[in-house]
This record gives sequence, structure tokens and C-alpha cells, in this order.
Amino acid sequence: MKLQTIICSTRPNRVGPHIARWFQGLAEAHGDFEATLVDLADFNLPIFNEPWHPRLRNYQFDYTKAWAASVESADAYVFVMPEYNFMPPPAFVNAVDYLYSEWNGKPAAFVSYGGQSGGVRAVQMAKQMLTTVKIMPLVEGVAIPMVGEHLDAEKGFVPNDGHSLAAKVTLDELARWTRALKGMRQG
Repeated sequence: MKLQTIICSTRPNRVGPHIARWFQGLAEAHGDFEATLVDLADFNLPIFNEPWHPRLRNYQFDYTKAWAASVESADAYVFVMPEYNFMPPPAFVNAVDYLYSEWNGKPAAFVSYGGQSGGVRAVQMAKQMLTTVKIMPLVEGVAIPMVGEHLDAEKGFVPNDGHSLAAKVTLDELARWTRALKGMRQG
């Protein structure tokens, strides 16, 4: 099963890559997944500008074709997401809007981070959006409140035991849903 850990912030000096590398290591060690780290910043998607509706898959631009191929290749996703004004980052919203069929019938989980709320408000909004492209968002996830307290200049993100346990539970549940939904997509 192919899992993508997707860094959803594209801002300079962002925290997401530190957290994503930590989670990616856990996903690789988990054993159920062929895990890949994906950075939305690498696709450089402009504000959605395809002339045709995404469900038609009549993509005109190379960046859309590259993004579609990346998303299509995965069986499941973990979105590493900060909270911006109680919402998901605009880069995430835009990236989801670019595609439709490539997302269908796959599960997703979240590793969120931020201030006091740990990004959970952004996750709740993102879950609503993902259901419209037929993604099954999981209840399990990792929330990292006060993320600045878990950053080290040399080590990057330093998780606590609660973060690590939540990540394991999330990966276990994601594996169950990935198996079940993969069968549905093939049948």
C-alpha cells in the first residue's frame, strides 16, 4: 500500500517539513506502507486555473499533470497541516481543488500543528472539504499544540510520548482503511 505524507504549508521558514520527516520515518518503519514524502511546494501550483472541471481529467498544464500523477499513485494520505485563521492553509485547499477522481475512495489522516489548538480546527474544516472528493478522513490523527515548544535547532521536531503513540494508532487505523478501500476501488 502506498502512503503519501504531504507537507501542506508552502511558506518560507515553515515548520511542516520537520514534522513531516518525523512522521515519514514512523510510516517507513510501520511495515504496512511504502511511504513517500511529498511537498506541495515542489509542485508550485498557481491558484486553480485549469479550464476544465477536474472530474474530466483534461489537464492542460504540466504542473497539474505532475500533481495528478503524484496523487493518483497513492492509496492513502497523511496531511501535515498547520492552522491559518482556524482554516487549512490555502496551498492545501488549492491542491485539493485541482483534482477529483485521483482522490476518490482513499483514506486520509492528519498530523496538525499550531498554537493552543494544535491545528484541530483546520483539520475539521479540511475533513469537510475532503469528503466532497470522496476521501474518507479518519478520526485518528496527531495534534501538536504549542509546536514551538517541540522544535530544536539541531534535531528539528522533538515529539513527546503522546505524539508518538498517536502516530502509531493513526498508522494502524490508516492501514485498516487503506486495505478496505483499496478493495472497493478495485471492485
